[in-house]
Amino acid sequence: MTEPERGIARRLLANGIPTPSGPTRRQPVPVRASRSRRGPGRQFADHPAVVDALRKQAAIQHLVDTTGLPHPLYLSPEGPNGAVIRSGGRELVNYSSYNYLELAQHPRVIAAANAAAEQYGTSASATRIVTGEIPLYAQLERRLAGIYDTGDALVTASGFLTNAAVIGFLLAEGDVAVCDSLAHASLVAGTQWAGCRRVTFRHNDPEALAALLRASRHQFDRALVIIEGHYSMDGDLGPVAEIAEVARKYDCAVLVDEAHALGVLGPNGLGSREHFDIPGDLVDIWAGSLSKAMGSTGGFIAGDADLVRAIKYAAPGMALYTAGPSPSNVAAVLAGLDVLAAEPDRLTRLWSNARLFCDALRAHGLDLADSQSTPIVPVIVPGEVRAGYAAAAMLQRGYNAGAILSPVVPAGTERLRFFLTSEHTEHQLRATADHLADIRTIVEHIPDLAIGPESAAVRGLPTAPGFLA
Repeated sequence: MTEPERGIARRLLANGIPTPSGPTRRQPVPVRASRSRRGPGRQFADHPAVVDALRKQAAIQHLVDTTGLPHPLYLSPEGPNGAVIRSGGRELVNYSSYNYLELAQHPRVIAAANAAAEQYGTSASATRIVTGEIPLYAQLERRLAGIYDTGDALVTASGFLTNAAVIGFLLAEGDVAVCDSLAHASLVAGTQWAGCRRVTFRHNDPEALAALLRASRHQFDRALVIIEGHYSMDGDLGPVAEIAEVARKYDCAVLVDEAHALGVLGPNGLGSREHFDIPGDLVDIWAGSLSKAMGSTGGFIAGDADLVRAIKYAAPGMALYTAGPSPSNVAAVLAGLDVLAAEPDRLTRLWSNARLFCDALRAHGLDLADSQSTPIVPVIVPGEVRAGYAAAAMLQRGYNAGAILSPVVPAGTERLRFFLTSEHTEHQLRATADHLADIRTIVEHIPDLAIGPESAAVRGLPTAPGFLA
């Protein structure tokens, strides 16, 4: 530990910082017969979520001011968001980009996006059912349906909204969403939109799913089992075939979220279906994002042609009541798929980097949780203070990786999360592992305290999710 870092650690422990208090979730407020007026522009000033968010931001800023560590939130890259970025006049080795194959800055992808804007303008400018059905949509949808071996596909303007809207349309009161315990927030949001019952089963455990369905399937009409192909917190893969087999036994549909799988998994980067070599109709709905490995923005579903046609016509937030993705975004994905096929070495480098980095971290004795040596690498740093400090200290040394704190992950499994790209170099990866091992020796001297009102030594640090969760 260097002398400046010892000083920072001492200040971190010694300084009292105003504590963010108040509920972490909105609590019901009793209706009173009379109350004071909040006044113009103040209707939400005392909203619990607004108050809590502002307190957390103030606490983070106080921490930065007290310790001299760089601010870990809202970095602003001055160029493409890839393996190396410039931000605030500094060059940083970057592990907080989903740009796995660095397609977002590929000349062929940029040229296609520019050409589409020249031909169709910068927006579809209407819902698809009105005048927004540009020919590029059908081209991409045919490609995606082919990738997932399905009858049809539908592209949308948002990956998060795709998950929320398709679940919200297909399920209702009396139905059940059976979710892997680590299912993404967008999937959970869809169950809330649907108004259905939501139950969870142990992560990646087909036997736990079977036990749950055996006990409760008879209570509901439709049931949808929801998993991910490549989980973004632990970097492990969902056992798609095994889960689908259990779901079929109990008359359940299956949705697989491919957000971090398309462009990453499979011999040709075509996602979980290719990786596991399974028929497309083993899964009812393949859903995914175009905002990650595909180097664009938006989402998609693929499935039975009649189901997709109905969703396109009638599901709010998919194609109904919302404009389609921009022509440039769709053209970028089409070009990205072409690059993926033409330059397979990008995928090879990505997975080579994943193996090298995981081996280097394990050689230092670092805890990678359930990592399967994929391009998403968690490094466990137990304790909210420790994980937050480690992320800020790495940033100070020129390495950007986000801290994930409870309750986003269970208490005691707080972590730094590294997203690798095909363009990280061996030197960058080994140096990152060395610095992280060094910082681990620093955080071991910091008490394992949770961030909250009861933690006097770190009073005022932000409550979860905090930092870069």
